[in-house]
Amino acid sequence: MTQSTQSNRTARTQQAEKTTTLVIGGTGKTGRRVAARLAAQGLPVRVGSRHAHVPFVWEAPSTWEAALEGVGAVYVAYHPDLAFPGAAEAVGAFSRYAVARGAVRLVLLSGRGEEGARQGELKLRESGADWTILRCSWFNQNFSESFFLGPVLDGELALPTGDAVEAFLDVDDVAEVAVAALTDPQHIGRIYELSGPRLMSYGEVADELSKATGRPVIYTPVTCEQYRAVLEEKGLPVAFAELFGIVLDGRNTHLVHGVEEALGRKPRDFSEFARDAATTGVWNV
Repeated sequence: MTQSTQSNRTARTQQAEKTTTLVIGGTGKTGRRVAARLAAQGLPVRVGSRHAHVPFVWEAPSTWEAALEGVGAVYVAYHPDLAFPGAAEAVGAFSRYAVARGAVRLVLLSGRGEEGARQGELKLRESGADWTILRCSWFNQNFSESFFLGPVLDGELALPTGDAVEAFLDVDDVAEVAVAALTDPQHIGRIYELSGPRLMSYGEVADELSKATGRPVIYTPVTCEQYRAVLEEKGLPVAFAELFGIVLDGRNTHLVHGVEEALGRKPRDFSEFARDAATTGVWNV
């Protein structure tokens, strides 16, 4: 990198820091942690969500202008998942619009091993912004704040995962990397592959949850068809059943080191997450 390029990036970073950071999905698992960390640093933050004071709705581009007013950086988290149909087009349209409105820095939450998400990444990179991409493994907090919470409370994880293993990732690590990418020019143009420190089967996850909760939690493998029926019954996107089959086909059965590359430390282990989550009472029946 030339000295002039570094100087230009530093100037753009300072410009972004003087303006507001829009955190899309700012009430979700990663977004609310990103927003809290930015606010703790004294940086202006705007929460982007359907029910925010200034609402942001992916499906309603008419909401984007007000949400982007005075914004220099954006944490982009597409709901429900970047690999879903139509996500790439929405992210591309928003990214171009954000840059046209004066946003300098875009940090995108993506999925590790999700080929369907790559088109969304590409469209964001083509927007002209200073970009960083975070490709994440499955979150620890899916078991305490999301669609796996109910099964943990019921004592049974009935999932279409077979014998697959995953390097479960803590969202606090994701948030810390995201804040670094939003505020430090050294992360511009980087794609960080983020995972936890070890590979775990869902049976091992159930064992860890049993230890943390003090009651039995078992893992029961089911078919994608059975899981799709459960999702339909609960009103959740059935595409999640297909996503299981895609990302748990062996493509992610190795560790990656993006947390260490970005932060200079090891990622948080699932057992530590489980112990801390249990103390909050979230798994009390």
